Amino acid sequence: MVDDQNAAKDFYVDKLGFDLHTDHDMGTFRWLTVAPKGQPDLQIVLMPVDAWPKLDDAGRADIRRLMQAGLMPTGVMQTADCRKTYEDLKAKGVEFKNEPKEQFYGVEAMFIDPFGNWFSLVEPKGW
Repeated sequence: MVDDQNAAKDFYVDKLGFDLHTDHDMGTFRWLTVAPKGQPDLQIVLMPVDAWPKLDDAGRADIRRLMQAGLMPTGVMQTADCRKTYEDLKAKGVEFKNEPKEQFYGVEAMFIDPFGNWFSLVEPKGW
């Protein structure tokens, strides 16, 4: 979930390096998806909080509070070299919650998007 689709598109495409998959104006709704490079079958919908029809104003406010507090984890992204990817993304302005750290499963660093959604960037053991 995002608050600004244009800012989300810039972040996911320009900073994270995702491909723009679909950007279609449907009148009252914009269908916007991105895909990891080389994985067009996997799409991430950049859905504005206001677009959820079953949420009332109080529900939208609740979702925004959870996002801003960093309480809505969204995914894990795998990389062959966590430390290098960390440095590359940090240089592009991506905000990290921590530096890469050895874990029992590999090397991990956590980052957030401009809306408070957080991701785990992982280099699995054995790569």
